[in-house]
Amino acid sequence: MKKRQLGFIFVLIFIFSFANISASCDLDISLINQDPYPAIPGDYVKLVFQIDGIDNPECKTVDFELLEQYPLVFDPNEQPRYSVNSGVYSRDYRSYLLATYKVRVDENALEGDNPIEVQYRFGGNIGFESKQFDLNVEDTRADFEIYVKDYDVSSQTLTLEILNIAEADIEALTLEIPNQNNVQIKGSKVNILGDLDSNDYTTADFEAVPKAGEFDIKISYTDSTGARRVLEKAVLYESEYFENRAEDQKQKSPWTVVIWLAVMLLIAYYFWRRHKKKKALKKKLSKK
Repeated sequence: MKKRQLGFIFVLIFIFSFANISASCDLDISLINQDPYPAIPGDYVKLVFQIDGIDNPECKTVDFELLEQYPLVFDPNEQPRYSVNSGVYSRDYRSYLLATYKVRVDENALEGDNPIEVQYRFGGNIGFESKQFDLNVEDTRADFEIYVKDYDVSSQTLTLEILNIAEADIEALTLEIPNQNNVQIKGSKVNILGDLDSNDYTTADFEAVPKAGEFDIKISYTDSTGARRVLEKAVLYESEYFENRAEDQKQKSPWTVVIWLAVMLLIAYYFWRRHKKKKALKKKLSKK
């Protein structure tokens, strides 16, 4: 009976001791930075958590971990857990720990606030406590359709038409035709187009000699988070549509010259007749 009472007392002492440690160790965890904000599906995001209260030595060992759950995806070399001995950071006049993570956002993440979860323990606890935060997600990436709208053979002017097919507006749009075999650039290979709203289009002119087939276009733009993004598109140039039209114009061009010459001859004849009449009138008046 005495052994049972003694064991019960030890259990009570352990419970009260643990309760005192838990009561005296007060950790405050907050998400202090998300970069970029909002996060973009398929891209990396930097998350910084601040754990306050680790200057208290009664917290003993403090373990903190960001859980790899949807919509977060960890790289193989990412270390999810931080472990520190409490009281150490007070020597550097810091009462907190910064836990920094660079993780990828699931490419199918829903737009809006997505819950993410951390877990932590202290004071020799075996089990973890957990806390949730919100990860704000928005797809600010743009996508484009781009075509050859026109090609003037005589002036070697290549006109491209580009359409923003994404739901996001963009800024500082530029098109570049890199060096390649299928198109020869005569002037500048870069065209600055400016801002382009969702479902809107614009055109860009290049002095170039394209060959039949595909050539590459480099598209650069700034999204709503201020990030500069680059993507490449292949553009199809079907020469027969533009060369045939150019030949038709060439067939018509001699008639344009003939008409122009006829007009010039009529004008010259008019002034010649006028001059002749004035001369005849002046001669007649002089005789009188």
